[in-house]
Amino acid sequence: MSDKIAKQATEAKDANNIKDPHLGWMIGFLFLVSFIGLFALVPLRKIMIVDYKLTYPSGTATAYLINGFHTPEGAKLAKKQVKTLGKYFVFSFFWGFFQWFYTAGDECGFKNFPTLGLEAYNNRFFFDFSPTYVGVGMICPYIVNVSVLLGGILSWGLMWPLIAKKKGSWYPANLEDSSLHGLQAYRVFISIALILGDGLYNFIKVLIRTIAGFISMVQQNSKSMLPVSDNGSSMSSMEAVSFDDERRIENFLKDQIPKSVAYGGYVAVAAISIGTLPQIFPQLKWYYILVAYVVAPVLAFCNAYGSGLTDWSLASTYGKLAIFVFGAWAGLSHGGVLVGLAACGVMMSIVSTASDLMQDFKTGYLTLASPRSMFISQVIGTGMGCVIGPCIFWLFYKAFGDIGESGTEYPAPYAIVYRNMAILGVDGFGSLPKNCLTLCYIFFAAAITINLVRDLTPYKVSRFIPLPMAMAIPFYIGSYFAIDMFLGSAILFVWERLNKAKADAFGPAVASGLICGDGIWTLPQSILALAKVQPPICMKFLSRSTNAKVDSFLGLS
Repeated sequence: MSDKIAKQATEAKDANNIKDPHLGWMIGFLFLVSFIGLFALVPLRKIMIVDYKLTYPSGTATAYLINGFHTPEGAKLAKKQVKTLGKYFVFSFFWGFFQWFYTAGDECGFKNFPTLGLEAYNNRFFFDFSPTYVGVGMICPYIVNVSVLLGGILSWGLMWPLIAKKKGSWYPANLEDSSLHGLQAYRVFISIALILGDGLYNFIKVLIRTIAGFISMVQQNSKSMLPVSDNGSSMSSMEAVSFDDERRIENFLKDQIPKSVAYGGYVAVAAISIGTLPQIFPQLKWYYILVAYVVAPVLAFCNAYGSGLTDWSLASTYGKLAIFVFGAWAGLSHGGVLVGLAACGVMMSIVSTASDLMQDFKTGYLTLASPRSMFISQVIGTGMGCVIGPCIFWLFYKAFGDIGESGTEYPAPYAIVYRNMAILGVDGFGSLPKNCLTLCYIFFAAAITINLVRDLTPYKVSRFIPLPMAMAIPFYIGSYFAIDMFLGSAILFVWERLNKAKADAFGPAVASGLICGDGIWTLPQSILALAKVQPPICMKFLSRSTNAKVDSFLGLS
């Protein structure tokens, strides 16, 4: 939103489309938009956690980490599980530390290792040596990992190379691949179409089931089969439930958060925001905010559902959708760029907070924690974040005068990317490249059709049908993490064939150790970055011809 970033863009540099950061309005903005996401999906927590049995890999990993120290099982097994978790935690942490030494420049280090060749690397097919994604692959169901890999092959292996050949025909030949007037538009909008098709289908299905159950006044008995449990089916009243799961379900449903609190809280916070946000952003009219809060629960469900399957929160994707919709609605002359960016902030806050809360509910479900206590703790933590986050940003913003400028120590590349998205948004969807919208319609319909086929076919057939939501993620991001996840899935598959009892007992502990160790390493890595301690080595890979040119330039050949 700042003037500094606006000067780097191509247009929309007038005062109506600029708002420089200030600590006061940033804290106020976060307090207005951050809490509403906590209320959005509370009424659906039983459906998401108990009925659908969504895995929420990060929440599950956290739960196993906690249960490793407070397990109800035998002390002998508990000690072995904790020892296994600790072993892989240490390995993952020091592997991250080791990798850091080779990341002295852009595209350096093991995370940019072209394991499948340079051409595959250029199309984002490579193993990036990430313990986190290997661990996530060990936790996620097989069908999720296979779906993600299939999505990567379909998009980066087939579609994007074919569309790239249409450069000059479907979109201008002088554009970079990252331009949203070019190839990037296909990546972003087709992935959004798949996500919305899958998420809206499941939202409507849940809504219909809920209404039917209320009218008939009998317990819901769904015949749908969603591939989120160990055997690929949803929990029903006839399914055998272990003693541990009985205790978890009983505890999870005992300490209820009243629905009146959820609905009332959502309406109250929405009303305050609708009345107050236009005071911060005069260009953001009250009816824009009202529409955002009406559709936000649907998008929050889509994001929480996808996060439960794959551990990926696609809040930024829904934020991009808000940029285009509200920016186009407002128009450039009415501050459409600022409206799009503000609406993006509102939407991202709602859908990401709802997804994070559901992750925490999953952790609470597995650790027998009180859902009501967790909700209250989340409210307290959100309030702290509304103050701490802007203060940290303000510290950087004031300490580094050139922050956000290209080529500096802190270029903040997403700032210019999001502003350019907003500029594109004020031109409307008509500015998208040729056939992009048509492909979006096709993939939106395909997502709904695939889900219908899954629900209408027997389990022995449907368990092999991929998930559109999982397939959509690599469309935009790339396939590198899909290969990591697939490797984790393959490791678990082989382990189960060799010793299923041991895999069931220690698989989650191994996965949790890999995820947590890699995550904890980011803390000292951040401290090193703030202290301006640079890695000593850059490990980069070049083709033979490029290497010959470099050697010739340096006089080494």
